Amino acid sequence: MVNIKDRPGIALIALLFALLISASSGCDSSENHSGQKENSLDQGEEKHAHNENEDAKQGKGHDKSADAGHGEEIVRLSKKELEEFGVQTSLAGPGQLNISVTLPGEVSVNADRVAHVVPRVSGVVREVRKNLGDHVKLGEVMAVLESRELASAKAEYLAAIERLSLAKANYSREERLWRKKVSSEQDYLNAKQELAEMRIALRSAEQKLHALGFTEKYLKQLPEHTDATFTFYEITAPFNGTVIKKHVALGEAVQNDAGLFVVADLSTVWVDLSVYEKDLPFVKEGAKVAITAGHGIPDTTGVISYVGPIVGEQTRTAIARAVVSNDKGALRPGLFITGKVTVKNISVPVIAPKTALQTYEGKTVVFIETAEGFEPSLVTVGQSDKTNVEIVSGLSSGNKYATKGAFTLKAQFSKGEFEAGHSH
Repeated sequence: MVNIKDRPGIALIALLFALLISASSGCDSSENHSGQKENSLDQGEEKHAHNENEDAKQGKGHDKSADAGHGEEIVRLSKKELEEFGVQTSLAGPGQLNISVTLPGEVSVNADRVAHVVPRVSGVVREVRKNLGDHVKLGEVMAVLESRELASAKAEYLAAIERLSLAKANYSREERLWRKKVSSEQDYLNAKQELAEMRIALRSAEQKLHALGFTEKYLKQLPEHTDATFTFYEITAPFNGTVIKKHVALGEAVQNDAGLFVVADLSTVWVDLSVYEKDLPFVKEGAKVAITAGHGIPDTTGVISYVGPIVGEQTRTAIARAVVSNDKGALRPGLFITGKVTVKNISVPVIAPKTALQTYEGKTVVFIETAEGFEPSLVTVGQSDKTNVEIVSGLSSGNKYATKGAFTLKAQFSKGEFEAGHSH
């Protein structure tokens, strides 16, 4: 049993013991809280490291390759590939441009080689040997007429020959008798006058037949012809050509001025170009013109031989004409064409064919060949003609560049750019 006097000591001991227990409990709580903080930091570092790894995997981190740009601007092809793609190169240098103006035009018949065939005598058509579109040769019979007018002219000529023969005989007789003082001088003079008149009549009859187209050779053979042929008149072709119009039918009665056929020599044609007022100072005689008809008709060339002095009131254009060869008959009269007239020739320091130019991202480039391959170069162009263009900058004289197959190089270059961009 504890003594009451000892209670204060016991209480003091209990208090000290409680304080010790409380201190121990606080220390454990502090250690637990510190451990939790350390665990939280460790988990944060692990999470941060995990996020960095994820970013690295997903490409969110800094990529050093991005500093390299979008890939090399070089197209590399083997010699075999260049041949396969049809890539051809040339050295850049000076050249000449043919500056031209483009004009509309029309093909027409060469009016200097057109003939209107008329019979020259009236009669009835007995034969028609040629039709529209037929080709004829010089002197070839196109139609045959039966003409009383012609028969009368031939008969008159033959009668004049006989009268002249009789007049010559009578004159010789009268001259002989007059010299022998047998006949009077008046009879001699009458015979001489008659002879002169017969010669005039024969010459007149002969000229009539010449006017109808008969030759001297034909007239010499005429006395040997049968009477049945006197009425027939053959209409012949004036030159080699094509029948472009026909106005005759079998059995038709025609007059001596009727137009039966129109024959045209289409081996040459006229190309009439309409020259606008603004182009008149440049289009001159002697200028070369390139003619394009399209529709599968081969292009051809000619020379301006005539420039009209008058501007049309309605069209406000003048005519420039070229005589063009048409041996194959491809240029048909009435066909619409386009003519490019060369108005001047200029020399430029650097010239390139239009096939060498390509458009990339809205800019004009050519592909220059280097030791590594083909590199696109931005160029500035100047004047141009149908096939070539002046290069003002971006291509220097002596540079080796692609003149053909540039489109293939552009496609290869674009493909490389796309793949480089896709990989980033």
